[in-house]
Amino acid sequence: MAEKTPPPPSSSSNRRKARAARGQIICVESCVCAIIYFAALFQLPLLDLVYENTKVQEKSLECRKEGPWSSSPSASSNKSPLQMVTPVQPTKSVDSPPQMVASVQLSKYDSLGTSCANVSVGSNSGAAPFDICGDSKCSVNVKPSLLEINREKRRAKERSNSVAQLQHLRPGMVLLKNFLKPDDQIEIINLCREVGVGKGGFYTPGYRDGAKLSLRMMCLGKDWNPDSSSYGDVRAFDGAEPPEIPEKFKELVQGAIGASHEFLKGRKGTSNPSVELPPMSPDICIVNFYTSRGRLGLHQDKDESQDSLTKGLPVVSFSLGDTAEFLYGDSRDDTKASKVDLETGDVLIFGGESRRIFHGVSQIKPKTAPKWLTDKSNLQPGRLNLTFRKY
Repeated sequence: MAEKTPPPPSSSSNRRKARAARGQIICVESCVCAIIYFAALFQLPLLDLVYENTKVQEKSLECRKEGPWSSSPSASSNKSPLQMVTPVQPTKSVDSPPQMVASVQLSKYDSLGTSCANVSVGSNSGAAPFDICGDSKCSVNVKPSLLEINREKRRAKERSNSVAQLQHLRPGMVLLKNFLKPDDQIEIINLCREVGVGKGGFYTPGYRDGAKLSLRMMCLGKDWNPDSSSYGDVRAFDGAEPPEIPEKFKELVQGAIGASHEFLKGRKGTSNPSVELPPMSPDICIVNFYTSRGRLGLHQDKDESQDSLTKGLPVVSFSLGDTAEFLYGDSRDDTKASKVDLETGDVLIFGGESRRIFHGVSQIKPKTAPKWLTDKSNLQPGRLNLTFRKY
């Protein structure tokens, strides 16, 4: 007996189903358009965050296909612990190793959790040079959305209205907000990148106990040895001579000190600003690049010569990239320390009475670098910090 087959559906039934499906699609599209419209209108930060996370995931997927930004493989060494090779992605961080060793006690903000006597010089021998501007293969150029444009406008407006351009934090300590012009910031990053990938460039310090730092360090003018807490003419672990300080950097340092003197003379009524903040021509620059996990316990800078310290010759610090929450005070007690945000383009100067002030970084604020900076320089996520001083 032949099997019966069901009758085909009528054409009117098919039309009804098609109309219902189209109606559902139109409804969903209308809802999505409405959400996007109101998000752009009211500048909703939630959708901005979702958009950013989506781009990060896409970029991460692309990088996994092409390879990591930095191809510094982990390797063992037959040399002493002072010359161990460090992995690509260390787990701990500091802002300024020369300053770190000066501390005998560690603040709770110090992510190392080990004695400073254990500091040893790391080596990247056999590994690819570290590039602060990342791998071009992993660069994703995305046209900025309306949400991103609105966010950048909000940030620029908030920054311009929130603080004065120059701040007198305490005697001998001046903060120049947004002192470095955009073109100067790009040039600084490009020069650090160019020098940093060459001989004597960025490397990763390590520790005898196996701890690694998520920090890349480069010394200009003179090399700082973390093991001996002293300066020298060659780098201990590979014999590389530190590159010279670019003249552009020295010009910017002199300009910042000069602007501070004018500020002290005009607004604070200081008759001789050179007494409060002595002039300084740097022969040392410590360049640090560290990630958003970086932090630094309260400490003093006192590894320079006794003559430099006695005269109170200032330390001049440039900040580029992500914002750092900076702590400073008269003791190593972080609960009593004052706080100030150091944003990209800011210059902090402390000398004279404040030359040996306790200072540190409690946190790095991720994704706070302006988009124009990362777009033009391709700077990796994190903070680039240059500290100038006179030995």
